[in-house]
Amino acid sequence: MSGMLPFVQRPVPAAAGIGLRAPHIERVLAERPPVPWFEVHSENYFAAGGAMHSALERIRADYPLSLHGVGLSLGSADALDLAHLARLRQLMDRYEPALVSDHICWGAIGGIHLNDLLPLPCTAEALNLMVSRVQQVQDALGREFLVENVSSYLSFRHAEMPESAFVAELVRRSGCGLLLDVNNVFVNSVNHGFDPHDYLRAMPHGSVREIHLAGFLRKDRLPVPLLIDSHSRPVADEVWALYREALALCGPQPTLIEWDQDIPELEVLLAEAARAEESLHACRAAIA
Repeated sequence: MSGMLPFVQRPVPAAAGIGLRAPHIERVLAERPPVPWFEVHSENYFAAGGAMHSALERIRADYPLSLHGVGLSLGSADALDLAHLARLRQLMDRYEPALVSDHICWGAIGGIHLNDLLPLPCTAEALNLMVSRVQQVQDALGREFLVENVSSYLSFRHAEMPESAFVAELVRRSGCGLLLDVNNVFVNSVNHGFDPHDYLRAMPHGSVREIHLAGFLRKDRLPVPLLIDSHSRPVADEVWALYREALALCGPQPTLIEWDQDIPELEVLLAEAARAEESLHACRAAIA
């Protein structure tokens, strides 16, 4: 590991971190901003070496880290990609992240990767598959694994339960942790016409280990309302309000500001994190 001592796992605090993206790495290295923790996309670091690992090793020496995957395709009809899982285990062993996660979705079939996080039908069959996959991942990694609720733009005719029930039962039966994406809850509530407050109340609050916040795009002049989980805008006011409700239900949790398209200057992300920190502080004060 470039001559560095092995990392010791450092817990991610119940504070507001940001997603570490390439445009900000040099400034983070040079300035060491007062960010409580960073999250990176696991697959970006699957190569064994190179400049990205060199930078991440230096950053990891000073900050707790979360690994967030986008490529396990847990709900695919194909078998779990054991080579992908092995690379994730190697990355985890290298950096000792406090949290490791991926999505409740599928995105690959027959060796073809679709470059998207596609939703699953909320059926008993899909639930059984996801439970077995998550348990397989946790056994392979030897630790708790987090699953994240995804945004979606269609509903399945054969769904047998609400999305919230599907997510809650998956977490309960598999024994995993939940990465609660509050923006995705709001996006789906608009796209599919359900109450986001009911969704939050249905979550297994004691299993929430992390919260994601991001911005969305609103598509206008359509026959029906449509929001796109673009990660390209500031967090919307409606999502901030839902976030405060989530904190009231779950207590203070590590919270991440995600921004993956039209990435602005670092100061913009730090301001969004500061706003999340205000809500976390209010939550701590309320339960003190």
